[in-house]
Amino acid sequence: MRLLPAIIAMATLVVASNILVQFLLWDGFLTWGAFTYPFAFLVTDITNRLYGPSAARRVVLIGFATGIVCSLIGTQIQLEFGPAVVLRVAVASGAAFLAAQLLDITVFNRLRVGRWWRAPLVSTLASSTLDTAIFFTVAFAGFLSFGAGADAATGWAREAVPFLGAGPVVPLWVSLAVADWGVKLGIALVALIPFRLIVGQMLRRRMDVTPGA
Repeated sequence: MRLLPAIIAMATLVVASNILVQFLLWDGFLTWGAFTYPFAFLVTDITNRLYGPSAARRVVLIGFATGIVCSLIGTQIQLEFGPAVVLRVAVASGAAFLAAQLLDITVFNRLRVGRWWRAPLVSTLASSTLDTAIFFTVAFAGFLSFGAGADAATGWAREAVPFLGAGPVVPLWVSLAVADWGVKLGIALVALIPFRLIVGQMLRRRMDVTPGA
């Protein structure tokens, strides 16, 4: 099955990110999951470039289903302050992933003709921005409510603290969003290297198998 490597990579990244998000760094403004999750866009872009948008959507839907399973498992894991995953965060995560990945596919497909770096870079920057906006707003913003239980479980993110530990006082979730967004933008640039190498190798292999194609 030609999509199997992409499916395995996407599922692995989703599972790994759901686990690593539990481990904090930089005074809690980031998690290790912030460094694995953005590579899901790389998997989508490579699949889109090699096999087209329909194939990329299938890989994304499998990643989405994997994320739902992870969320369901997380709701059953009890930590010191409650379940590892609360409903509000699970909804935010699923909505952000699906919306951002589908935007990535759409933008990439419209820019696929032209300089090799334009489609993966622009699509990943746009989708990463949407992903961050949806997730942190739905998961933590005070003007949204998912019921007393869900709101109370995420109340820590609305605590007023200095922006990124040094700036004006803002809700903590704003600092978390900006830090996460910054990592996504950085990885979008770094990911151009494996995108170029993997796509180039796969296209050369395809030409070797089908001369003149």
